[in-house]
Amino acid sequence: MTEQATIEWSATLNVVSRATHPSKDLNGDKIILPQSALEQLLAASTSSPNPTSASSSSNPFRSPYTSTSASSSARAPYAFDGDPYQHLPSPLMFRLVNPSNGNAVYAGIREFSADEGEVLLSPYLAEALGFDLTKDTSGEEEDGLCSNGTTASRITVHAQHLPKGAYIRLRPLEAGYNPDDWKSLLERKLRESFTTLTNGAILSVPGVKGELFRLLVDRFRPEGDGICVVNTDLEVDIEALDEAQARETVRQIIARQQKAPGTVGGSSVGQELNIWKAVGGQVLPGDYVDYELPSWARSRVLEIEVSELQDEYGIDLFVSPKSSRQRAVPRQSEHVFGAFSYTEYGSKRIIIQPTNVELENAESLLISVFGYVPNSGASSTDALPLPYKLRIKNNAMTTEAPPASDSTTLEMQVSPDEEMCKNCLQPIPKRTIILHENFCLRNNIACAQCRNVFQKMSDEWREHWHCPRDEAYGSSEMTKAKHDSIYHTERRCPSCPFTSNSIPDIARHRTTLCPGKIILCQFCHLEVCQEGDPFNPSAEMLHTGLTEHELVDGARTTDCHLCSKIIRLRDMSTHLKYHELEKAHRPKPATCRNANCGRTLHGVGRNGTVNAGTRMGQGPGNDIGLCSLCFSPLYVSLYDPEGKALKRRIERRYLTQMMQGCGKSWCANEWCKTGRANLKLEPKPSTAQLALPQIRPLMDYVRDTQKSMNFCVDEANQRRRKLAEMLAAEDDWDIEWCIAACEAEGPNLDRARGWLINWAPSNE
Repeated sequence: MTEQATIEWSATLNVVSRATHPSKDLNGDKIILPQSALEQLLAASTSSPNPTSASSSSNPFRSPYTSTSASSSARAPYAFDGDPYQHLPSPLMFRLVNPSNGNAVYAGIREFSADEGEVLLSPYLAEALGFDLTKDTSGEEEDGLCSNGTTASRITVHAQHLPKGAYIRLRPLEAGYNPDDWKSLLERKLRESFTTLTNGAILSVPGVKGELFRLLVDRFRPEGDGICVVNTDLEVDIEALDEAQARETVRQIIARQQKAPGTVGGSSVGQELNIWKAVGGQVLPGDYVDYELPSWARSRVLEIEVSELQDEYGIDLFVSPKSSRQRAVPRQSEHVFGAFSYTEYGSKRIIIQPTNVELENAESLLISVFGYVPNSGASSTDALPLPYKLRIKNNAMTTEAPPASDSTTLEMQVSPDEEMCKNCLQPIPKRTIILHENFCLRNNIACAQCRNVFQKMSDEWREHWHCPRDEAYGSSEMTKAKHDSIYHTERRCPSCPFTSNSIPDIARHRTTLCPGKIILCQFCHLEVCQEGDPFNPSAEMLHTGLTEHELVDGARTTDCHLCSKIIRLRDMSTHLKYHELEKAHRPKPATCRNANCGRTLHGVGRNGTVNAGTRMGQGPGNDIGLCSLCFSPLYVSLYDPEGKALKRRIERRYLTQMMQGCGKSWCANEWCKTGRANLKLEPKPSTAQLALPQIRPLMDYVRDTQKSMNFCVDEANQRRRKLAEMLAAEDDWDIEWCIAACEAEGPNLDRARGWLINWAPSNE
């Protein structure tokens, strides 16, 4: 392995608050340096005694929201002198030192776009260095003072190379950490956001349920203050800080196991669902029960309903189609379809139309039942599971809610013997209307906004509410708190700067434009983040329909299996369509006139090329329609403008075949004595006197290339012809293309059929 070059460079820069640059959302160990730092690094790298070329697969300037590596202004001064970045080590790593307290941490680079004399730090780096970047420190003067008179925070940045790590030990800062899969969580966090790790730093890893795990980086191998985590395999140990924490962790794990999925006190275990068959289950508050619907009638309306609910706020229903563009299991903040409130009493329902674009190319439907956790702050450790019943149906017609009835419609439904109560709006017999109204006015009250009727002394009326910001209403404090939490509480996307006060808006963002959305890359075939800038997508991404990750991954090249040209992966589908278009307009190759020959007249070359022999000067060299192999016994260097000598040679060959035969055991030529015997046919005349009258009519058609000839050929040639006739009998391709395929691939049925699929236009 080539040793990385060491660059000697350092600078003292002012630390800038994130509030000053809200568009610069830094994660992990990334920093943003000014353009002058790049120029100085390039100058230092070119003067280094052992410059090492950077790997093209690891670009230190790559931004997670842009497809370019660095700004064009940063590259322009060096564009005339080849590629100056080949001398920079990859990846670039730095050591940051806070001179005020002596704290030091290692970092990677995101880009060189900061203002001169400034550096932007991620929250991870700011915490390690002891800075509070929530305050605005803009307005630094030349003497190092801020506009408010306080001293600006400054750090020293050193370029430093770190060895690739082989082992790391992490210690949780709290007891009870037991995520389902540490490996996937750490891999995703380190791959997305980290170039280095520093001994003694605090690593924050988000969990799949929104929790945050804080881990202390405790030990490395190789020994040192930091390691590089790019392009390396790390062995990870997770150990408790002390014995007391270990005991508490074990106690909490045992307590959770008593409520593990499938136990009496735990949530149900997910399964595959069938249409029309209801499934009963239970879910703990804060848990999800995940189901999958592999098949349904896609031409009909799909209705997914969770019923037999104890209350309106306890259980929610989420659905997401599983496809190459949508891989995440539905969650409260990441779903395509969701039901937070009752469709009717005791149930929540999601109705999906067959024309919904979200179902396009869906492999299956992922369905999750969620136990809602109130925002009261109480622990759900002792909470009881909530029962439910899940049913999926295919409806023939569109399911729509009945239109709301107004007072006019209700009055029209009142019979002549009834009268409408002015308080509860119910039809009452006229003979008792006075008694009813007196009782109703004393005991009942109607809401002026929703016209629902309540008992005056009931809890429902005391807790009845209407949201001042939308049309929602309810009759309990829990439903009001849930409504405010879902629709009127500001939240931020964990993968980008997008914020919203509505969970459905966050979920819509997480399943559409979010750079952290998980997709199945069509080039690397891995589940990865789609990346890109959700606020300013690139023109190429909009034009091609590919995600930012696929644009970068699809820039890799490969050989076209048809023409062997070097093509970018993302252009391969267009390139193959060109082959299909070209194939549909290819003319049939001319075949040898000999009915027993399995060769084309002008030869077949590599990559489906027809007429290759003639193009190289190896054509048949005759005008009677025979290939060069069949014509060679008839060739004589004799001037014969009228073709009389050629006819005599053809006649003599026919006579030889009929009188003597070729003597080959494989011969199947009907105009050969041996071939007729092999085919068990009646022998033809074998004397010249009797054979000549049958042969002479054939001489009249020597120049007519539409009439076939019957000469004996070698075994391989004859086998190719028989195989071509078998392929042509399938009626998928013409006999000319079948002969060309067998000539190119030999007497091999599978390879010949593959050649036809790639290069021959079909008869369909």
